[in-house]
Amino acid sequence: MQLFPAIDLRGGQCVRLYQGSYDAETAYSDDPVGQARQFADAGASWLHVVDLDAARTGEAVNRPVIAAIAEAVDVPVQTGGGVRTLDAAAALADAGVARVVIGTAAVENPELVEQVAARQPVAVGLDARGRDVATHGWERGGGGDLLELAARFETSGAEAVVVTEISRDGTMSGPDTDGLAAVLAATGLAVIASGGVATLDDFAALGGVCEGDRRLAGVIVGRALYEGRFTVEQALEALG
Repeated sequence: MQLFPAIDLRGGQCVRLYQGSYDAETAYSDDPVGQARQFADAGASWLHVVDLDAARTGEAVNRPVIAAIAEAVDVPVQTGGGVRTLDAAAALADAGVARVVIGTAAVENPELVEQVAARQPVAVGLDARGRDVATHGWERGGGGDLLELAARFETSGAEAVVVTEISRDGTMSGPDTDGLAAVLAATGLAVIASGGVATLDDFAALGGVCEGDRRLAGVIVGRALYEGRFTVEQALEALG
């Protein structure tokens, strides 16, 4: 299971939202490029970057910052937020992003995932409250059933599905292991977990999520790292 330190961008700053609410935002750094270097220097093999402004409005205002992050580190960068067209996905690839994450557009236009996957690496982002998938920066519910969507994209050409339990995101209340196990059973895609990680013990809990011989492929961690609950080095050691 790989560690994906998270860099969520809003207005050029590293922030974290509480349960997806833009009104419950904590800013952690005004130097996202420096933060990316710190994560990479500590041993992270991937970075997960989200353009929260683009996720909400579709306007890629943080793309220059994303390009600067990709240029500054020697590890692959996975990026989502507002990727709703072929051109938007291609622009991120041109900015140095190794894999794009398509969320809202995947739900509203599933064919886009296949089209992007034919040109560049892509993951599907499914953000849900329970099994109700949300879109447009988590502000709209009713996007469909989490498990049905995870199964639908299995043959899309996507490399992975990134699953966020919104009610736990930014709360440090622990990951939704039961929900993740259900997703793992519903799809043959690699599953990357997001939301709720607070302690090193949470990595052991995630490591126990399995379906036959399949286990979670990765975990995205944000607030716990920013608030010093543990370091990247300690997380990597816990992941084994």
